[in-house]
Amino acid sequence: MTETNNNERQTLKFENDRGSTRSRWVAGIIAVAIVGWMGSGIILPSENPEASEPASVTVKPVTVAVIPSVAESIEQYFVAEGQALPDRDTVVRAETSGQIEEILVDKGAQLESGQVIAKFDIAARGSDLDRAQEELTRAQREFDNASALVDRGVATVDRLSVARATLASAQANLKSATEAIKNTEIRAPFAGRLETLDIDTGEFIALGTSIGRLVDNAPLTIKIQVPQQSLHQIRVGQSADVEFITGDVGTGEVEFVGSSADVDTRTFLAEIGVPNADGAIPAGISAQLRIPTGETTAHFVSPAILSLDTNGVLGVKTVVDGNKVSFHKVEIVRAQTDGVWVSGLPEEVQIISVGQGFVNEGETVNPVPEDQLGLGPETATADTQETDLANADTEIAQDATSTQESIE
Repeated sequence: MTETNNNERQTLKFENDRGSTRSRWVAGIIAVAIVGWMGSGIILPSENPEASEPASVTVKPVTVAVIPSVAESIEQYFVAEGQALPDRDTVVRAETSGQIEEILVDKGAQLESGQVIAKFDIAARGSDLDRAQEELTRAQREFDNASALVDRGVATVDRLSVARATLASAQANLKSATEAIKNTEIRAPFAGRLETLDIDTGEFIALGTSIGRLVDNAPLTIKIQVPQQSLHQIRVGQSADVEFITGDVGTGEVEFVGSSADVDTRTFLAEIGVPNADGAIPAGISAQLRIPTGETTAHFVSPAILSLDTNGVLGVKTVVDGNKVSFHKVEIVRAQTDGVWVSGLPEEVQIISVGQGFVNEGETVNPVPEDQLGLGPETATADTQETDLANADTEIAQDATSTQESIE
């Protein structure tokens, strides 16, 4: 058994076999080749080092569309929204109590100042008036008799004083009875439209009861809130263009400007009077006002041309001398449905209208007049212009991408 174990522990060797050393020769040859390749740059340096340097890249300027713009003098406006309020609006109340005998007008009627709206039953008050007149007649007779007797020395002065007091009381009672008869007629306190009428014939009305609402909307008063930074632009006497939500337009005048700000909104109340002689414009509707505040110089541009710099400042990119891009900070001084007026640009500029999003300030560009790209208003309809503008933006984006790839 020992002999058998020794035979199992013997190592197998193939050194004498044919091809047993081939792998060593192959590994050695590969190692020598790698070392030779790595050292070839030292042993045999290149005679022309500049040949290995990359060729210089010529950067092609990005093509942008530009439009010439010249500043114009325009009128500045303060624009605000307000509500048209009537000149006078009051509740008509009964000045006495009693039963309604007659209603003389209908709801919605246009009334004159002092016109009778309704009448109370005056039967009881008529009796009071007759009694007051009789008492006044008697008191007047007693006073006259007392005066005559005093003049003859028959009566005393005290009797005359009592007669005089009785006469004064009778006069006051007659006046009260007359006023009571007068108050039985409910009249319009001013000219206006009877918006509501809340009484019926035969109804009993107490003193002070509301019987209707009278509105005078000639003229109208429009109240607006003026921000504190714009208060210096609004003055009493300024004219104002008014456009109502109904489509009616008119011209008004600033009649009042507040001098104390609202605690919550920090705004100032202003009132603008608008003539409305025929009462055609109803009260309570919304209105937009434009108050001229002076003139300024500005450029008219499309809102699509506006852009923001890295700090979020609103501006416009232009092309200056040397085809360099320049960014100008601007302010919107007036907005319209078809564009905006901006200030902050030189008097004459070349504004980048297409491609401003692909260039930065200081870059050199290839400016092309916008009309050469088929974007001019004389060469296309509105729909075609929009399509051409999109195509031009696409081409410029591809141009900018190609330039970036060339640089890389």
